[in-house]
Amino acid sequence: MIDKIKSTIKKYNMLKVHDKVLVGLSGGMDSVVLLYSLLALKDEYSLDIIIAHLDHEFRGKESKEDRIFCEDLARNLNLEIVSEEIDVPKIAKEKGISPEEAARFERYDFFKRECKKRNIKYIAVAHNKDDQAETVLMRILRGSGMSGLGAMNPVKDIEDFIILRPLIEVTRKEIEYYVKENKLKFRHDSSNDKTIFTRNKVRKELLPYLEKNFNSNVKEVLSNMAENLRLENEFLEKFSNRKFKSVSKIQNGTVSIDIKKFKRQPEAVRKRILRSALKHVKGDLRRFTYQHWKEIQDLIDSRPTNSRVDLPLGINATKEKKLIFIKQDDSIDI
Repeated sequence: MIDKIKSTIKKYNMLKVHDKVLVGLSGGMDSVVLLYSLLALKDEYSLDIIIAHLDHEFRGKESKEDRIFCEDLARNLNLEIVSEEIDVPKIAKEKGISPEEAARFERYDFFKRECKKRNIKYIAVAHNKDDQAETVLMRILRGSGMSGLGAMNPVKDIEDFIILRPLIEVTRKEIEYYVKENKLKFRHDSSNDKTIFTRNKVRKELLPYLEKNFNSNVKEVLSNMAENLRLENEFLEKFSNRKFKSVSKIQNGTVSIDIKKFKRQPEAVRKRILRSALKHVKGDLRRFTYQHWKEIQDLIDSRPTNSRVDLPLGINATKEKKLIFIKQDDSIDI
């Protein structure tokens, strides 16, 4: 398994000699294996490894015991650990988002803050091949496009930091075997047993059903599909970004798009231009749905001048004679 991880690191040019890496450690099996895997490569790459653990406060006493386990493991391995407690359930309720989304946002925000303090560029997380297959299925069920179906990128830029997924080509069975062979201890997250969460339901019910009744190799197929779509999406994104710059202007946070130039583009590129515009105004694309894209397209193609489409979080698109303006209402606090 270590050889496979090493091959993945080289394939995606994840690490160089003397890199500093922040390793996300929940205490669960996958993250423990990630840590030991990087330790196995520590001398070869002369890595400087720091552990980061976030207590999401989902599971009370169990969460605190996870933190203690991670701190003890760090001490036994003679590694520095940074940890923090954040009331994610409260944040999710205040923001009106799912606990999973809130947890993901707070986790990566914590990682980035700690990296900034220590001048660390790389953040290693423990997503594996099974996680990739589950993510693809979840996004199929949501009706995602090519970008979403490309699922998790082995190497992903987030602001000034780079997320690394060294286990992305390793299966959960390989991880379980490695744990057994090396007699590694880890924490079990009881929330992973509850099928009220979409990912757990996909993992425990949908994927086993597909494996049994349709394709025993479905995880491999889904992971390969994600890789192919990711590569094609990267090409289209670069192409579309150039087109976005050629058909639009940005001034004071407002994006204006030349309607005549926009309409000359292929339909697939048009949507990506609109995605770039919305992402520039809002910062991300969360809460935008297929229906929103259709409304903006209809605004451009058939609605009269001065028509307007209201979008989530105070974003709006307004049509003038030759231009479409996309901006955020200043009175909206997000």
